[in-house]
Amino acid sequence: MSSDTVRVKKRSLFLLITYSVLIVALMVRIGYYQIVKGEEYSKLAYQSQTRNRIINPKRGTIYDRNGKELAISASVETISVNTQDFKDKTKDTPERVDEIASDLGKILDMDPQVVRDRLMANTGWAFIKRKVDKEIGSMVREYLLENNINNIFVDEDSKRYFPNGALASHVLGFTGDDDQGLNGIEKVYDQDLCGEPGMVMSEFDAGGRQVKYSPETYVEPIDGYDLYLTIDETIQYFTEKALEKAMLDYNLKRGAAAIVMNPKTGELLAMASKPDYDPNDPFAKPDFLGEEIEWKGKASQEDVDFLFQTVFRNKALMDTYEPGSTFKAITASAALEEGVVTPETQFVCTTISMAGHNINCWKAGGHGAETFREGVYQSCNPVFVKTGSLIGIDKFFRYVRNFGFTEKTGITLNGEPGADQYQWWEKPTEIDLAVASFGQRFTISPLQLVTAYSAIANGGNLMKPLLVKQISDSDGNVIQKAEPQVVRKVISQQTSDTLRDILEGVVSEGTGKNAYVSGYRIAGKTGTSETRETESEGRYIASFSLFAPADDPVIALLLILDHPQVYPHSGGMIAAPVAGKLAEEILDYLRVERKYTEMDKALMLKEMYVPEVRNIPLKDAIEKLKIYELNYIVEGEYQDADAIIMEQTPKPNSSVPSGSTVILYTYKPEKEISVTMPNVLNKNINEAAEALKKAGLNIKVEGIGQAHRQEFEPGQELNKGQVVTIWFEHTDTD
Repeated sequence: MSSDTVRVKKRSLFLLITYSVLIVALMVRIGYYQIVKGEEYSKLAYQSQTRNRIINPKRGTIYDRNGKELAISASVETISVNTQDFKDKTKDTPERVDEIASDLGKILDMDPQVVRDRLMANTGWAFIKRKVDKEIGSMVREYLLENNINNIFVDEDSKRYFPNGALASHVLGFTGDDDQGLNGIEKVYDQDLCGEPGMVMSEFDAGGRQVKYSPETYVEPIDGYDLYLTIDETIQYFTEKALEKAMLDYNLKRGAAAIVMNPKTGELLAMASKPDYDPNDPFAKPDFLGEEIEWKGKASQEDVDFLFQTVFRNKALMDTYEPGSTFKAITASAALEEGVVTPETQFVCTTISMAGHNINCWKAGGHGAETFREGVYQSCNPVFVKTGSLIGIDKFFRYVRNFGFTEKTGITLNGEPGADQYQWWEKPTEIDLAVASFGQRFTISPLQLVTAYSAIANGGNLMKPLLVKQISDSDGNVIQKAEPQVVRKVISQQTSDTLRDILEGVVSEGTGKNAYVSGYRIAGKTGTSETRETESEGRYIASFSLFAPADDPVIALLLILDHPQVYPHSGGMIAAPVAGKLAEEILDYLRVERKYTEMDKALMLKEMYVPEVRNIPLKDAIEKLKIYELNYIVEGEYQDADAIIMEQTPKPNSSVPSGSTVILYTYKPEKEISVTMPNVLNKNINEAAEALKKAGLNIKVEGIGQAHRQEFEPGQELNKGQVVTIWFEHTDTD
């Protein structure tokens, strides 16, 4: 065999082996892409050939405890464009682009240039305008159909709407442009509320143009879950209304906060903070900023930061403050539970010198000899300093921890302070114990305090605060339900019973008298604290914490008024009357029966509704008025038993104290008899009632103590028998 032949055979063999190896390698590579990577590349290919228009799901509704809507998702439309396809079809007709931009701008109330920029954007897809009303969407859809435009789309969408405006805004929070929760419940429960988006899938070619006659695939969105809160919309309204009035009456420089809780379950019935905002337009300029302040809103990080520090800040949850004398109920709990005092233990109110400091009572000259019960009634600091010393440092701070003042409550709401934000002493001394015993020089949160008062009210169980009752799907099926949770037992039933009785006396006899409500047994404690900023700003916080009725509490309530610009600024003078009036409204709403005491009757605080006695004989009218514990005077020539009553003052359904006088007319008066309003300022209730009675008027009593305001000026002419409101208050409060 020649050498050339051998060379050819070797070359052929080499080529055969090389091609065989290449073919095997190619088959392995193809197999790898087909088998191992097949699914992944199929998805990539599908994605390059299709475009998905996202259909946002309907965000779950947030309800109050009674099923009233607090946050809903309204149906809207979103306008978008396939920019690549649009530009391809209009590249030879730029005037057509301007025409479409102008027409859409008119329908959508947008600058035509902005519309044009979005139509011609260098992206595969662009939003022209999001979340427009259904009517506007229908107009755009009709316009596109009439003008044979098939690369601009109108898709269903949803928009978050808060039907009550600012009501409960700090609890609910708000959402962003993509319906994502940004604050409050909306943020904490975003995953439950948001649902799963749907989509419209269309087929496109390599140039990004929609393939003609290719079908669109529609994937239904899955709506989010609904939330049922423990909040009661009506109680929330009462609470916010009370805070708004206090903001005006006392010119509160740092706002106000209030919490209403069911002490037996830990359910929050209301949580309010002022100033607040409208979650429908959360980045709007706050009302309290003057016109001279420039405002860019969401476009400015500085403005957003300001909002989070002011109107977005939930003072009831996020603030820490010195509780002042409201904390004395905790000291009293520890002392009674440890048995170091009884209600009748004797003390003497004198100045106490400790570590170079003199601790005095708020009352000049002190209270002298008094029992522990009286010391609580009078909010006597020296009594509590001595009581704290009897408890001892270790045991006192053990109760501080047990009542939950060094840890989060665990409420499902963002922003609760962590343990590092509460100011406590690492190694407390006797002077630390002394000032802590009456609520000074440490900080807690409002939610911690109302939870502690609930434990005192319910027999000693510290409850975890509840804000969400249940989570349900759109068909009403319960997905998750919250049950009351006892964190720990902090005091015994006996201590709870004793302290409830003592705190009731604070309101009926002590410094909390301005929170007294006729017919309802209110138990509570006043508080006035000076913050760390006092030296520079003179900042005071007035507060009142209560539960009611004292014998079977259904509500616990804490009210905080921050930095009032009035004097006096004590909790007993300005917070107690607001808290008492709010408690009365809530208890009336909850249909808690009033149980009038002898004191209520003596002070003319038992209220009755005037019955309708017109168009009936005098004898029947008299019998009816007797049933309602009301007196009468007959005016007219005919006064026999069968005379028909033609008119009456006060009018039917007026609220008056029992024993008031109704003027009965046996003729139709053209003008009712006039009397003159007397001056009753600085009189007590009985003196003011007597003065009005002599003048021929009826009294409506608000508060107890001395008259500090009357509805009408002295000398003003009024109708005989008219009801006149007189406001009373006690000034001997801490």
